[in-house]
Amino acid sequence: MNMLTDRYGRSIRYLRVSLTDRCDFRCVYCMSEKMRFTHRSKLLDFDELERIIRIMAGLGVRKVRLTGGEPLLRRGLTDFCHRLTQIEGITERVLTTNGSHLAFLADDLVRAGIQRINISLDSLQPERFRQISRFGNLDDVLEGIEAACRAGFERIKLNTVILRGVNEDEVLSLLDFALEKKFDISFIEEMPLGEVGRNRPSEYYSSDWIEALIRSHYRCSQPQTGSATDGPSRLLTLDAAPDIRVGLISPHSHNFCAQCNRVRLTAEGRLLLCLGHEDSLDLRALLRAGSSDEEIESALLAQMDLKPERHQFAPDESVSIVRFMNMTGG
Repeated sequence: MNMLTDRYGRSIRYLRVSLTDRCDFRCVYCMSEKMRFTHRSKLLDFDELERIIRIMAGLGVRKVRLTGGEPLLRRGLTDFCHRLTQIEGITERVLTTNGSHLAFLADDLVRAGIQRINISLDSLQPERFRQISRFGNLDDVLEGIEAACRAGFERIKLNTVILRGVNEDEVLSLLDFALEKKFDISFIEEMPLGEVGRNRPSEYYSSDWIEALIRSHYRCSQPQTGSATDGPSRLLTLDAAPDIRVGLISPHSHNFCAQCNRVRLTAEGRLLLCLGHEDSLDLRALLRAGSSDEEIESALLAQMDLKPERHQFAPDESVSIVRFMNMTGG
């Protein structure tokens, strides 16, 4: 059986799928305030997405994460989630959202087969939340979080991007909120994708500083690399809450590429081999040219030789990659 394995011996088991580059937020670390989104005709339709995932499942992919942009904006989302349950080999179906529409869709997502959900939450202060998201309403997200609690996802995780001079003073309050809700939480160093109109190096906040702050208030074990499910996180175990996963995602300070098992599919059908490189395979072109499953499979297997050993992000760089995060697939 052919498997997706790169030249460094890493097996690709995890596919992140962007359903849309559109979002109702314009988070300051993700995109510019004035965005032009991709025309819908250029997006992969659900039949095309299902076909790609089915082919990649046959090559060893076991986990699919639906992302965006904001995936809950994509019409027909829950029907597509149910279709994922019918793909042999896909055992993990997860989703990342900004939470603004989750109050209306949480129950439907669970019924459609989404097992776990990540919710972005960068502040618990309404005015600051709006400043970071530019258009977001904290109350909408908190309502979505409550709906997710009631819906019965297997696990819920908060994703928090920490920026110096912006929200680093909320590390402990966000952690306490996660502990109160019995959520996992990941603290993330900003990734330099796209020109977002601010000085990224001046707002860089290291995961080492976050770890030191947490340790000053909680007894916890040494960080360890997470499982394939945890992705690139180094995990802290708090003595007070051993079942809660506190993750540190550190693209700058602690490169995590040696364990990379993922690729990303953009909403317009580019398969990105690495978050920090532009090498990609145009799967939309292959699909719409009438390529057979066998031809697409061969193209995917050949592309693995181009997957780089690591990304090259550096804290003192303003922009490493021109594309914005919302175009990348999470």
